[in-house]
Amino acid sequence: MADFSHLVIGAGVVGLSVAARLVRARGAVLLVDRHSATGTETSARNSEVIHAGLYYPPDSLKTKLCVKGKKMLYKTCEEVGIPYRNCGKWIVAQSDAEHEYLESIHEKARQLEIPTEFVRLSRAKDIEPAVRARKAILNSPTTGIVSSHSLMAYLLGQFEAGGGDLALNTAVSDIEFDSSRGLYTVQFNTGDEESTKETVSLKFENVVNSAGLSAPLISNMLLPREQHVTPYYAKGSYFSYASSQPKTQRLIYPCPAGHAGLGTHLTLDLGGRLRFGPNVQWVTSPSDLVPDGSQLEEVYAEVSRYLPHIDKASLLPDYSGIRPKITGPDEKGFTDFIIRKEEGFPGFVNLLGIESPGLTSSLAIGEMVHDMYNT
Repeated sequence: MADFSHLVIGAGVVGLSVAARLVRARGAVLLVDRHSATGTETSARNSEVIHAGLYYPPDSLKTKLCVKGKKMLYKTCEEVGIPYRNCGKWIVAQSDAEHEYLESIHEKARQLEIPTEFVRLSRAKDIEPAVRARKAILNSPTTGIVSSHSLMAYLLGQFEAGGGDLALNTAVSDIEFDSSRGLYTVQFNTGDEESTKETVSLKFENVVNSAGLSAPLISNMLLPREQHVTPYYAKGSYFSYASSQPKTQRLIYPCPAGHAGLGTHLTLDLGGRLRFGPNVQWVTSPSDLVPDGSQLEEVYAEVSRYLPHIDKASLLPDYSGIRPKITGPDEKGFTDFIIRKEEGFPGFVNLLGIESPGLTSSLAIGEMVHDMYNT
């Protein structure tokens, strides 16, 4: 006898999307999060960008789910009134090697039917006079920004309207699978104060691990040692900008400098204010969320390559987020999302390494997990 048909661990934007989709067809769904509110980790500490799907291998989950999720996200925002802006993005090249990189991105976008176009440098000066690109500019017109908090509030409303149950301040401490009964027994530590914490044990037919930064730790509770995953944490700090000049109408991205991120880019909030980030700083704790002001010189140097008239005195440390990596700084190459049923554990779906473009992909990930339970 199960207490719930499904447990979804982690109430970030991906967990909320999964839970909202499952509750429409699956009935008794429990969504838990170890924090006192939903979406307080990676989902609330990012650039809020709706990505086009340009950067990753064509057959990867990151590309497929980003492209699908982008369409779903724009449609949902328009239909239900979630604040968003389809502002577009320029990726700027300062060297011949970076120009060649943009050519490869443009060709990949053509094959995937993602709109991109090169902007003549002479014309770019009239459109965005503050932006410098020495070699080339690739325009991505389907890139945008969205209010992640409004999106999560909408998904939570859908989940609760469908009869789902949300338990906050509820951390998973152990998972066991009884193969003879086909049930998962999950222990939770509940409560927000040490003096009032309790241990609760419940049974589930199915479990979705969408715990973000904690997802490898949750997975390691259940899977055998040879299948354990090591979590890595790539901190990205953001810097606000206190001056009204220079201005841009769109997002500005440099060519990516490494495998950990897309470079320190210029993003806009929905009010049109500039912010810069995230940079990359490998840390040992997912709780290391204080922006590192000592990196301001490095951020200024990176940004001034494409925004030469930026005022360094107006750059201020703002906030930081942590990318939930499953490969470390010494491991080069591409790492895809892991979204899979784990062999030998029927009904257990693992979501590991759900970093960018996780926000853009969130609605498509919800559909994918739902469909996995129908196959």
